[in-house]
Amino acid sequence: MPHGARANRPAPPQLASASSLPRHRRCRLLLPAMSQARGPPARGIACRAATTTPAAVAAVGVGEDLPEGYEQMMPTVEASQRRRAGVLLHPTSLRGPHGIGDLGDQAIAFLDWLHGAGCTLWQVLPLVPPGRKSGEDGSPYSGQDANCGNTLLISLEELVKDGLLMENELPDPLDMEYVEFDTVANLKEPLIAKAAERLLQSPGELRRQYDEFKKNPDVSGWLEDAALFAAIDNSINAVSWSEWPEPLKDRHPGALKDIYENQKDFIENFMAQQFLFEKQWKRVRSHAQKLGISIMGDMPIYVGYHSADVWANRKSFLLVYLTGFP
Repeated sequence: MPHGARANRPAPPQLASASSLPRHRRCRLLLPAMSQARGPPARGIACRAATTTPAAVAAVGVGEDLPEGYEQMMPTVEASQRRRAGVLLHPTSLRGPHGIGDLGDQAIAFLDWLHGAGCTLWQVLPLVPPGRKSGEDGSPYSGQDANCGNTLLISLEELVKDGLLMENELPDPLDMEYVEFDTVANLKEPLIAKAAERLLQSPGELRRQYDEFKKNPDVSGWLEDAALFAAIDNSINAVSWSEWPEPLKDRHPGALKDIYENQKDFIENFMAQQFLFEKQWKRVRSHAQKLGISIMGDMPIYVGYHSADVWANRKSFLLVYLTGFP
C-alpha cells in the first residue's frame, strides 16, 4: 500500500491487510498443489500428511479463513534453514481512528496478523517527523529531524490509558481513504500537546521515566538540538533556517540561550511529546519481539534541508548546489 493510503472499508479480523487492496486489484488466493511435490524432500525438510486438499485451499477468497488443516500442507523446516517473509507498511497506513494510522491497538493487531500469517519481518520505513513547509505531504524521506519520532503517530487512546487525556476529550473518528496530514495535525496536535503538558505537571512514575529519558546521553545529544530548532522555527516565520537572523542561523550561544529562556515551555513540551512517542513505540517493539517478529526500519537517508540535522551539523552536508550530476 502506498505510504499514507487509507483502506476504503474495515478489514476482516483474520486478514486485516487484504481489504486495503483496491477493488479492481483484488484476486482470489491460489496456492500450488503441494501434495504433488516431485522427488524426495530437501535436506532438513519433513513433510506431514495434510487433512485438507489443494482444491479446498484454491476455493478460499480474499478475507476468508483458510480451511482447517491447511498448516499441515506446509513442510516443516529446521529453524536455521527457514526463509523469512514480511510486509512493508508505514504505520500511517494502518486504519487508525483519527484519519491516520498510529502506534495503538491497530499496530498491535497488525503484528498479531503478521504472526498468524507466518511472517517474521515488518519493514516500517522512517518514522521521523516530515517537513511541512515545502510540500513534503507527509513523506518520511523528507524529515525535519532524523532522530525524532513523528508525533502524529502517537495514539490518543493510549494517552487516555496513561491518564493524560480524558476519554470525553477524544475527537470523533475520521474515516478517510488517504491521510490528509494538515487535517490530522489540526485534530491531533492540540490534544498531544495537552497530554504532554499534563505529564510535565504531574508527579509520579511517568514523570520519573520522562526525566530519565531526557538524561539518557543517547537521547540528550539530539533531543536538545531538535527542541531548539523547533522552538526557533515556531517563533520565526521563515521557509528555511538559512533565512533566520544571523545569530540563530549560526548558533551563537547567546542567541540560543535567549531562545531557550523565551521558549522554555515550548521546548519542554516538545521533549515530552518525544518521550510519549518513544514510550508507545517501545510497546509496539516489545510485542513484536514477543511474537518473534523483527522490525526493519529504513534510515532517513534524505534529511530535509530545513531540518535540525542540517542546521546543527552543517559540516556533515554538502550544501552547495551542483548541476549536471546525477
